[in-house]
Amino acid sequence: MYRSHVLVCGGTGCTSSGSQQLINTLEQEIAKVGLDKEVKVIKTGCFGLCALGPIMIVYPEGSFYSMIKTEDIPEIVSEHLLKGRIVKRLLYSETIVEDAVKSLNDTDFYKKQMRISLKNCGVIDPENIDEYIALDGYEALGKCVTEMKPADVINIIKDSGLRGRGGGGFPTGLKWSFAAANESDQKYVCCNADEGDPGAFMDRSVLEGDPHVLIEAMAIAGYAIGANQGYVYVRAEYPIAVDRLQIAIDQAREYGLLGKNIFGSDFSFDMELRLGAGAFVCGEETALLTSIEGKRGEPKPRPPFPAVKGLFGKPTILNNVETYSNIPQIILKGAEWFNSIGTEKSKGTKVFALGGKIHNTGLVEVPMGTTLREIVNEIGGGIPDGKTFKAAQTGGPSGGCIPASLIDTKIDYDNLIAIGSMMGSGGLIVMDEDTCMVDIAKFFLEFTVEESCGKCTPCRVGTKRMYEMLSKICKGSATLADIDKLEELCYEIKAGSLCGLGQTAPNPVLSTLQYFRDEYVAHVVDKKCPAGVCKDLLTFEIIDEKCKGCTLCGRVCPVNAITGTVKNPHIIDKSKCIKCGACIDKCRFDAIVKK
Repeated sequence: MYRSHVLVCGGTGCTSSGSQQLINTLEQEIAKVGLDKEVKVIKTGCFGLCALGPIMIVYPEGSFYSMIKTEDIPEIVSEHLLKGRIVKRLLYSETIVEDAVKSLNDTDFYKKQMRISLKNCGVIDPENIDEYIALDGYEALGKCVTEMKPADVINIIKDSGLRGRGGGGFPTGLKWSFAAANESDQKYVCCNADEGDPGAFMDRSVLEGDPHVLIEAMAIAGYAIGANQGYVYVRAEYPIAVDRLQIAIDQAREYGLLGKNIFGSDFSFDMELRLGAGAFVCGEETALLTSIEGKRGEPKPRPPFPAVKGLFGKPTILNNVETYSNIPQIILKGAEWFNSIGTEKSKGTKVFALGGKIHNTGLVEVPMGTTLREIVNEIGGGIPDGKTFKAAQTGGPSGGCIPASLIDTKIDYDNLIAIGSMMGSGGLIVMDEDTCMVDIAKFFLEFTVEESCGKCTPCRVGTKRMYEMLSKICKGSATLADIDKLEELCYEIKAGSLCGLGQTAPNPVLSTLQYFRDEYVAHVVDKKCPAGVCKDLLTFEIIDEKCKGCTLCGRVCPVNAITGTVKNPHIIDKSKCIKCGACIDKCRFDAIVKK
């Protein structure tokens, strides 16, 4: 038995910030003072507060150390672990109240969250199956296989109200029932872990922090529909997730939780990984299944739907990681428990990857129906540098922008669709007053153009034309008629595209046109970018009254566009200026402005 456990985040974010080096140093320092038999160091998954990494929590005190450096480790070991004195200067500031240290769960970031999908992330060692089992792991699978009929499992999932967390929000239990009803000599259970939305990392974090929950859930799904084989389609760009998931699969096989005669029953189920090459279109179910088969990842017309004719032509169900991560808890706690969380038509919780112009970037899991204001201002900590909230983008390239006027919108599937956005996989990018909404629409269209598979003309050609129109607007060379043409083209592409990628590609444009049309007009009529982002419409000027003649701006200008003498106002040659912004960044007197 250890008297203290030190949990260090081993997710991608903290790993990139050097958490493995921290672990190595920590173990060395602990051994130096002879505490290696008393203090256990555990590498966990993501804690959620990614902006504060690397993160370390010491139990039983629950001391939350943030932004730890290697040179801080000896002090933590000698003061806290050896002498019992918490090093307050290294604690997350919100956990300090006068002379006391409050629980992490009482901080603004955590107190409104409800962790179901992320229940074990940051709590267990993801590479140790025994720790998963110690927290009721595989109990739900055992209950299903030994106490329930497949139809009973499907009915619980139906009654829970769980909807797919990958984008469309289709009822999970209903999807499973379709596959179960189709007789076949072979059926498949597949998982979409391809997560291609810019800024989204929810599924990755579950795989890195709690891989066994996916294995257990897919096995339950296999039992429910009569499948004996599962495939996880995961991005090759997620090396930590891939490694931990493979370790978990090997451990589950060793424990008899995958393979033949699970829990001594006649039910058998196994699973394998398939690595994706990063194609966004493979998030669409038919393209994903085609890619698993070893073919080019392109969508197919539906019907037939995968539940009838899916992988290798056999009945198949496909859900994403977050959807599956809810299954074991629903089985153990019941449909009524899950159904009591959320809104009337959107049950349970939703995990969001909170990013952009926000203090607390990271992962949050909140009950459906939580308002955007609560997520941004309370959980997210608001907008940095005293800036004003302007909009939030949900659903990635398939979603839309929610303006500040709708910040009190309750986040669920139907409300987001009603205001021109969508849930998507759960990316939530916050924008402030310095964001150009035309430029944002162009950014997402550029991504979509790159990721279109090219199979259908509306998407292949239409998105390219939309991008060209947006580029023209950003350069100030468009007309008001071009804005109308852009809007018309959006509806044509939505109606004519083969799959969800093309059908939803116009959403960022349509939502910004709906709520920020004045910015489009300003670019076209006034030849100005109100946010000061679009370079072709900007000029940089030095205010004589503020310029002290320090010469710093001239020294950092890469094209020598700034001239002037010491202690005298400087001048910018606009014909030379490339509008890089280096001068503004360096000016200490706010003497340079964008117009």
